[in-house]
Parts: sequence; structure tokens; C-alpha cells
Amino acid sequence: MPRKTTPAKKKPAKPRVHKDLEGFEISIDTFGELKSNLDIEKINEFLNRNVDDKKLAERNDYEEIKKGRKRKKK
Repeated sequence: MPRKTTPAKKKPAKPRVHKDLEGFEISIDTFGELKSNLDIEKINEFLNRNVDDKKLAERNDYEEIKKGRKRKKK
């Protein structure tokens, strides 16, 4: 009877990501907290530039908001 060979374990392939997020990794620790190697502000900035907000799409001034008009600092 031929010997069964066990396949070599493959390392999980890294997912394809946007070039701005190259090297981004996120994990969940034992307490359920998200751990990331990027600052949350940089992630939010990326999402604001690249993802449309469905809730704001119904507003009349959405295009103006989407263009990123300058907001006054308090």
C-alpha cells in the first residue's frame, strides 16, 4: 500500500490591498480590542477619501462635503 504524504502547510497569503494601505495589519486581542499598526486617524482619512457615505448621499450639499471643503477650526 502506498504511503500517504501530508501536504506541506502553506502560509496564508497576504490579501491585496490599496497602495496607500501597504503593510496594514489588524488583529483582535484576547480582550476583543482591535490592534492595528496604523494610526486610526490615517485610516479614517483614507476612508473619507475613498469611500462614499451612503447616509450623506441624500443631502443637497453632499457634493460640496465630498470635495472636502475647508472647515473652520474652533
